[in-house]
Amino acid sequence: MRKICVVTATRAEYGLLKPLMSMIQASEELELQIVATGAHLSPEFGLTYKLIENDGFIISEKIEILMSSDTPPGLVKTMGVAMISFADAFKRINPDLLVILGDRYEMLSVASAATIFRIPIAHIHGGEITEGAYDDAIRHSITKMSHIHFASTLEYRNRIIQMGEQPDTVHHVGAIGLDNIRSIKLMTKGELEKSLDVRFNKYNYQVTFHPETLGELNSEEQFQILLDVIDKQEESFFVFTKANADTDGRIINQMIDDFVVKNPNKAKAFHSLGAHRFLSLIHYCDAIVGNSSSGILEAPSLFTPTINIGDRQKGRTQAASTINVQCTFSEIERAFFDIKEKSFVEGLKNIVNPYDNGGAANKIYHTLINSKNIDTHKSFYNL
Repeated sequence: MRKICVVTATRAEYGLLKPLMSMIQASEELELQIVATGAHLSPEFGLTYKLIENDGFIISEKIEILMSSDTPPGLVKTMGVAMISFADAFKRINPDLLVILGDRYEMLSVASAATIFRIPIAHIHGGEITEGAYDDAIRHSITKMSHIHFASTLEYRNRIIQMGEQPDTVHHVGAIGLDNIRSIKLMTKGELEKSLDVRFNKYNYQVTFHPETLGELNSEEQFQILLDVIDKQEESFFVFTKANADTDGRIINQMIDDFVVKNPNKAKAFHSLGAHRFLSLIHYCDAIVGNSSSGILEAPSLFTPTINIGDRQKGRTQAASTINVQCTFSEIERAFFDIKEKSFVEGLKNIVNPYDNGGAANKIYHTLINSKNIDTHKSFYNL
């Protein structure tokens, strides 16, 4: 059996990978290896490796790399620790193929180590553009180290080929996060309120705001503007999910905690909701607010609008349910008003998600089954 190693560093990443991991675990041809690292092992970020174990998976390696710092020096040191730690881990578990999703800085170190070990890499969600964060450069770097590519749109597939990857290695599969929407039975509104221990109001919103690492304003200034708008919203309730372990992520999380303490009847915060509660929440919310990719990828399939703030997701293909605003009080406030307009609400019924409607995990799984004896020597494809 070929050993397929899936690496995950955050709760969101795991939620997307879970359907694929389940298929690999049940396979008679593949052996699943799981490496949990990064924020999964941090008490500060909720020790979310327990979610993986509670779902019935066995974690092959738990690799602690996260520094208790979200400054640029702290993140670079985390990357260095990751490179050293994964050198030892790959020697121990010796995978036949590595599966990486996305664009996080931890995964750049993982991919770099795998490249030196000549471990083939399968990369999910390459070819995308997010101009407001250094994740953009990291994503493209991982693409150039990878051997199998799973793109979420045809545009992204073409961009990967444009970067010199052989067309027969680049597969259009859709967004893997949509598999959960097809397979999970959503909670009723009452069940969700009970599970979250909240009481919804007339208007309800899910808020996730990550640092815009290439923005002109710092994270504290940006997020304070959003909180000022939220503070003015009447008859409204807000469910925050906290920021990842990115540059200045801890600043945002402390501001969330302070806001919730001051406004216990208006807001509640969570480190992680898990896919079931998170998708149920998006379904019942009037909008998803912030700059998370969930507002771009998953929200349209639940017919929920997105108020997308700033440039963090700039460049990504978007559904018509997304309202893009700059991080100013007036633009964000106007977006809250616009999503309540009857014409906008009616238009949501006809929203088409450009990232397909699920089934990506199955396509990826069968490609992995058929991808044997991968040559790690790559040739550049000239257009």
